[in-house]
Amino acid sequence: MAHTLPVPVGVAGGVSSVRRGILLGLASAVTFASSGSFLKPLLEAGWTPGAAALWRMAGAALVLLPVLVIALRRDPGLLRRHGALILGFAATGVVGCQVLHLSAIERMPVAVALLVQYLAPVLIVAWIWARTRRAPRRSVLAGTAASVCGLILVIDLSGASFDAIGVGLALGAAVSMAVYYQLSEHAGEGIAPLTLVAAGMAAGAVITGLLCLAGLLPYAAPPVSVPLGGMVVPWFVPLGWVAVVATAVAYSLSVLAVLRIGARLAAFVGLAEVLFAVLFAWILLAEAPTLVQAAGGVLIVAGVVLVRAGTPSPDALAMPSAPSP
Repeated sequence: MAHTLPVPVGVAGGVSSVRRGILLGLASAVTFASSGSFLKPLLEAGWTPGAAALWRMAGAALVLLPVLVIALRRDPGLLRRHGALILGFAATGVVGCQVLHLSAIERMPVAVALLVQYLAPVLIVAWIWARTRRAPRRSVLAGTAASVCGLILVIDLSGASFDAIGVGLALGAAVSMAVYYQLSEHAGEGIAPLTLVAAGMAAGAVITGLLCLAGLLPYAAPPVSVPLGGMVVPWFVPLGWVAVVATAVAYSLSVLAVLRIGARLAAFVGLAEVLFAVLFAWILLAEAPTLVQAAGGVLIVAGVVLVRAGTPSPDALAMPSAPSP
């Protein structure tokens, strides 16, 4: 799922820069959206969510390792000063989102799990309302109501495919993402966004590896071949795609987009990930949402748009738009 990271930056001006930023944001949404459809065949072939998440993070961390090495050479004390932020990003935006999302798509369609996870901004509204006892703007309340109605349609309570555990896992991923949103608001200016991604992926891989070694996360990664888009490919093809393209490249494109168009516009462009995820699931997995679920998806996306439009957010902070996993 896509993430737009906290970026302390002045947005570059100019129409051409905005156009490039939107194109970069769309490219980021496309690459993020492919992750679930590429990994689900591995899960169906015997891989556990913990194993898939571990090797996705490890592969992305390896690709981004030069970024981290260069940053540490320039600033040897970087990890010490920003350790709390890096661990928070790793635990919520990386481990929590990815493991829970993969666990969810093991039990339910990819697009449905992602739509449930997109309720994260709505959860933040509910938390802030409960904490401050100050009612949000009417547009935010309208967006929240629309998203909740959309969720009811998307999970299809009366349908044969309803899976309460899967919905719970997807909501857990939404909670992880919501916590990461809050962490992002407190990010300082002392760590570059791509450095945070590189360090967070490495830390996430270590955390997930330790959880697997301790037996808290089941681990199985058989060397299987899986069907993907009408072909049969070895396990390392979908895993390599997700690690390099849907994680390392996707995060990098997201950062470049924010540098050009700012956090708010990048977050709206990132909503296209839902549409691309539906398309990937349809082409690669033959998973198509029902008309009722499609209507629910429209309501969720419209609700999130209203929530984001009605919630003040400084452009100096980029809010994630999803840990796809």
